[in-house]
Amino acid sequence: MARSPRDLSPEALEFMAVRHLATLTTLRPDGSPHVVPVGFTWDPETSIARVITSRESRKARNALAGCEAVLCQVDGRFWLSLQGTARILDDAASVSDAERRYAARYREPRPNPERVVIAIDVRSVLGNV
Repeated sequence: MARSPRDLSPEALEFMAVRHLATLTTLRPDGSPHVVPVGFTWDPETSIARVITSRESRKARNALAGCEAVLCQVDGRFWLSLQGTARILDDAASVSDAERRYAARYREPRPNPERVVIAIDVRSVLGNV
């Protein structure tokens, strides 16, 4: 059953704070799914998940169209899927903030002058955590 992102348990929040990779599914212009592995960060205060990427990547171009997106993180029998609408943030403050968040969860990202942020406004969460 889908839950509101505001109703996540402390265990679910911890699951999204430790280092795990996920898959990001976005929709291409023809409606077909595009699925790639990503690192992401979660902001429980705003229910926004962030993925940093290059401006010209397929996932960024899909998000630019405001497509639906799903992030799915799995570790054994534990999993969470975050579902919402993707959008692109490309202002310097948003990119810097996303890089800082990414560094805290994973590692310092390599320099990339073409970096943008895919922000997913999460509406529902499925999972087993």
